[in-house]
Amino acid sequence: MSVDQFAFQILPGRRYPNGASVEDDGVNFSVFSRHACGAELLLYRSADSAEPFQVIRLDPEVNHTFFYWHVLVVDLPPGTHYTWRMEGPFEPRARGWRFDAGTELLDPWARAVNLSHWDRWNRLNKGVKPHDSPRGLVLAEEYDWEGDTPIRRPTEQTIIYELHVGGFTRHASSGVHHPGTFLGLIEKIPYLQDLGITHVELMPVMAFDEQDVPPGVWEAGLRNFWGYSSFGFFSPHPGYCVTPEQGTHRREFRDMVKALHKAGIGVILDVVFNHTSEGGNGGPTISFKGLGNETFYCLDSLDKRIYLDFTGCGNTVNANHPVVSRFIIDALEYWVREMHVDGFRFDLASAMARDSDGRPMANPPVLWAIELSDTLNASKIIAEAWDAAGLYQVGSFPGYRWMEWNGCFRDSVRRFVRGDPGLVPEIATRLAGSSDLYQANLRQPINSVNFVTCHDGFTLWDLVSYERKYNRANREDNRDGTDDNLSWNCGVEGETDNPEILALRRRQAKNLLTLMFMSQGIPMLLAGDEVLRTQQGNNNTWCQDNPLGWFDWSLVERNGDMLRFVRGLIALRKRHASLRRRHFLSGQPRNGSDLPDVAWHGTTPGDPPWDDPDARVLAFTLARARQDDDLLCVLINMDAEAKRFEIPMIQQCRWYTALDTGRASPTDLVLPEDQIALETASVLVRSRSIQIFEGR
Repeated sequence: MSVDQFAFQILPGRRYPNGASVEDDGVNFSVFSRHACGAELLLYRSADSAEPFQVIRLDPEVNHTFFYWHVLVVDLPPGTHYTWRMEGPFEPRARGWRFDAGTELLDPWARAVNLSHWDRWNRLNKGVKPHDSPRGLVLAEEYDWEGDTPIRRPTEQTIIYELHVGGFTRHASSGVHHPGTFLGLIEKIPYLQDLGITHVELMPVMAFDEQDVPPGVWEAGLRNFWGYSSFGFFSPHPGYCVTPEQGTHRREFRDMVKALHKAGIGVILDVVFNHTSEGGNGGPTISFKGLGNETFYCLDSLDKRIYLDFTGCGNTVNANHPVVSRFIIDALEYWVREMHVDGFRFDLASAMARDSDGRPMANPPVLWAIELSDTLNASKIIAEAWDAAGLYQVGSFPGYRWMEWNGCFRDSVRRFVRGDPGLVPEIATRLAGSSDLYQANLRQPINSVNFVTCHDGFTLWDLVSYERKYNRANREDNRDGTDDNLSWNCGVEGETDNPEILALRRRQAKNLLTLMFMSQGIPMLLAGDEVLRTQQGNNNTWCQDNPLGWFDWSLVERNGDMLRFVRGLIALRKRHASLRRRHFLSGQPRNGSDLPDVAWHGTTPGDPPWDDPDARVLAFTLARARQDDDLLCVLINMDAEAKRFEIPMIQQCRWYTALDTGRASPTDLVLPEDQIALETASVLVRSRSIQIFEGR
């Protein structure tokens, strides 16, 4: 019998768990709304249904416990779509309450979200229309994990590859069967294996609002591409699914995770708990605003119509409220327990360190709850340790297990490689794991995620090709994106066919990556940098779901020499445990060695130019971290002139050339079996280049 032919019987249900839970008797629905005085549950046959087949009005005496509204719908089949309507007072100024019985609300705990009827701009311009909201979906599918579990790889072995699920395979050159999807990513796993990375860090894949853009951007036909506009924190984004209308969100995501795990690659999710897609006072009501606006958001204490905005996105989640904190923990534990992800990177994580009035907290409950969760105990947790309102916590983010995007590393390396003088002591500190940031508070080099580029800013090739941003395609008059790029165009702005400039840019790109992979801490590579992907000087492609923001797979062949170099560089790092230490370098012998764990040099051994304000050179040697390790000697010359370096002489050790960024491919990186022993006591290091030797 069709679900349209009769009304399903209901029972009181229970307040826990939240969301829609399939049970023996049917489906239990529960949602939080502290100050609502009435609730309705609307049931739809499919994502495309114009009308609900049943509207269930909840009895406050029967279906309301504490702050939760709940009902059990007997024999309701999985695959049913649903929304909520909440009745209550509308007192935004005094109380922050924004109840509207005419607006259907998305269940924040929905395990799958569909957007067939969602039109953000129609809602904002013409007001709420019946049944125009995003819908949750009841899921109950069984899944065979085939023994899969989250990967437990030691943190010091981690090599992160940041990618965008849609942009990674959407270009026609990708050649995949399902471009721009979780399943499309599966087809590129052999490429990731060959590259040598250990984890992919996926830009937001929780359900987000692609329509959340400024008016001018929307009118230009652009949309929110990056996905930092979440509203479905338990649901994979339907836009990355092949058949979301069939409720395959979880299965497709799980298939991707399982396939990556089989290849030995972990999955880290970039998550956005600092703000939501509902925006500020003029933004739409999608879920939280209509359920508990005053609970879920930080509001001005004098006029609660005003949303405190520490994120630059219109609102700030009240992350340290007990209910909201529990919601965040539940979501994270769900993605680990049910979806087998291996970690999280938290966007603008410092916003989560604020209280309801926006004041930074010394011990934010939600951040400590994440650190101390039993379920998350083996998960990688990474903070973008700043927010959009000036709170900068790199080196001081609350907690001890948290890793941090090290913006200081990025800035120091960019300045040093472009030729800024007087940075030798600072660059040595960054190469050694940023002890100035982490050692005093008992943290380790593995707390530092080292990067020179990420999704936010220039790509690697653009970093060595542009000194100014070119963001007019974003339709915001080039106001968006940072102006402080710390870049150098190598003498010509933008595209050029000058072979000398192009060769220098390639060398500079190799220098930047070499310093990153030769540093203590956790390296992070931006997808496409290994093949010199360009965004034509756009340093903020957040709305560019087009070739400007996509991975062009023709570059794999066109810039195959750079890809070979990066693969070899990653392999070089993996060969040396001395680059993956859990504790800071001391300059003293360790592990029974007669050699110091690190020795710093200049152009002559033992004489680093710490006090030279014009110095642009540095060298160092690393002792073995284990018996089967080789020694390492790294010579760095960022001067505009070639420099001759004396090679440190170590008893019973011969040096073999492993890498020289000053050479063209294939002699820029030499595999161990092809390396030749150095026969001289000194070497000439070309201007703006790095040489690396392995000692055996």
